[in-house]
Amino acid sequence: MATSGEAPESWYLALLGFAEHFRTSSPPKIRLCVHCLQAVFQFKPPQRVEARTHLQLGSVLYHHTKNTELARSHLEKAWFISQQIPQFEDVKFEAASLLSELYCQQNLVDSAKPLLRKAIQISQQTPYWHCRLLFQLAQLHTLEKDLVSACDLLGVGAEYARVVGSEYTRALFLLSKGMLLMERKLGEVHPLLTLCGTIVENWQGNPIQKESLRVFFLVLQVTHYLDAGQVKSVKPCLKQLQQCIQTISTLHDDEILPSNPADLFHWLPKEHMCVLVYLVTVMHSMQAGYLEKAQKYTDKALMQLEKLKMLDSSPILSTFQVILLEHIIMCRLVTGHKATALQEISQVCQLCAQSPRLFTNHASQLHTLLGLYCISVNCMDNAEAQFTAALRVSDLTTHQELWAFIVTNLASVYIREGNRHQELYSLLERINPDHNFPVSSHCLRAAAFYIRGLLSFFQGRYNEAKRFLRETLKMSNAEDLNRLTACSLVLLGHIFYVLGNHRESSNMVVPAMQLASKIPDMSVQLWSSALLKDLNKACGNTIDAHEAAQMHQNFSQQLLQDHIAACSLPEHNLISWTDGPPPVGQFQAQNGPTTSLANLL
Repeated sequence: MATSGEAPESWYLALLGFAEHFRTSSPPKIRLCVHCLQAVFQFKPPQRVEARTHLQLGSVLYHHTKNTELARSHLEKAWFISQQIPQFEDVKFEAASLLSELYCQQNLVDSAKPLLRKAIQISQQTPYWHCRLLFQLAQLHTLEKDLVSACDLLGVGAEYARVVGSEYTRALFLLSKGMLLMERKLGEVHPLLTLCGTIVENWQGNPIQKESLRVFFLVLQVTHYLDAGQVKSVKPCLKQLQQCIQTISTLHDDEILPSNPADLFHWLPKEHMCVLVYLVTVMHSMQAGYLEKAQKYTDKALMQLEKLKMLDSSPILSTFQVILLEHIIMCRLVTGHKATALQEISQVCQLCAQSPRLFTNHASQLHTLLGLYCISVNCMDNAEAQFTAALRVSDLTTHQELWAFIVTNLASVYIREGNRHQELYSLLERINPDHNFPVSSHCLRAAAFYIRGLLSFFQGRYNEAKRFLRETLKMSNAEDLNRLTACSLVLLGHIFYVLGNHRESSNMVVPAMQLASKIPDMSVQLWSSALLKDLNKACGNTIDAHEAAQMHQNFSQQLLQDHIAACSLPEHNLISWTDGPPPVGQFQAQNGPTTSLANLL
């Protein structure tokens, strides 16, 4: 290609130009690009050119083809040769970073770790790469659930960033560490978040970078409150977060690069942050029982996600989508839209089937959702099987709140079945709200009191039931937990009705009905309208009794139609899946509902 008189640079530049042209063609001509890069070796190039070409080939093959073995071979050569060349940091560390990524993809984690450690050791004079490689190794440990090693590395990164004068990247390291500490429910998360808050407020720099740090910090604070079931206490933080994301969306991305190379990081793209803020808003609305608001924000977030997924294959978007769907499914089961919930559960199955990691992280939640659906269509045996499967596949060390949520719902199934006393008492001992409750969640502890009240009611121990339910009311009122408040009020109303105290019963049932209409909670509305009908009848209020009877009839009809629609869907067969990967496209249409509608109503 080059004549003997030409300088080596000209043939090299020509081949590089052709390779880049083919790579960026539409559609890309990867085979021709690879040919051009391979041709470089024919000219016996100097070491620098050789190492860089191996890196370029490795990168193209890794990102654009399935030939990982060849990609790996080129990246290993790039890493080996570049270590012998002084002042060749970019090629050296990019090769190390990409090669360890490829090793992880091939499940060769034990090859990736020493490689990253070596690269971290020799990159201390190159702040950008040193920080990036520390983040990468910390992420690798996190994926392996080794949160202690990950936290240690993030601590090292924070101290290094402080030494090289990058308060911005120090904050990123510390916030990442805070996120992991929250996962492990460790006490040191409070002082760490306080330190982060101070650093973020004091840092003066690029406005977008500053606001993105604030979003990261506030998302951690909001999820910390929500984990603790403190729906009312979180409101000021959530409001700040929503204002912060509005500020970010008005700022223009400055193309000015930071002067400190250690600052060349960003947490999430602006568009991803918007979806994340919608997501935590949905989490809050669902816990608080503002289900129409949860629906509104879910629709916005899912629309945004659909647009983003057309251009961006980032796995975090599928994670956001699954978490949004998990929350909206629970909302639909409460509002009496079981058929829609079931189709969305099937959608979660499809997303999880496309990504083994997503399924590993969400298998327990998926079985839990199916368990909740089974309760709503009165398939109690299937509900028990789903909750048992959820407990079997969950990682109890990091998901204690999920464990407590599953156990609480399983206890409600045993109470309804009425003949599982031994299993029920064994579960209730583990979620005793009066003594050593296993998680710090205010909301779950309030729910545990409600479950005790429900059991005492079914056993006819009404004074004991009232004590438990008043505890639930006290706790749910303190944190605006509307659904628990509505459920406790209607159950107390039922107890007073059974005891013949009609006035006290009415004082409970009327606000329960108002709150249930506001949520809206279909089951509580059905229950309240039945009680109101009987109460008014007993008190001789014929017109009010007739009105309540009409309401009860309307709710019954709506629930009945939804029940038939859900049980007739082919996806209803998902209720018998309790093991293995999520089933996709294996559904046979049902002839009709297989459960007793009389029991449901």
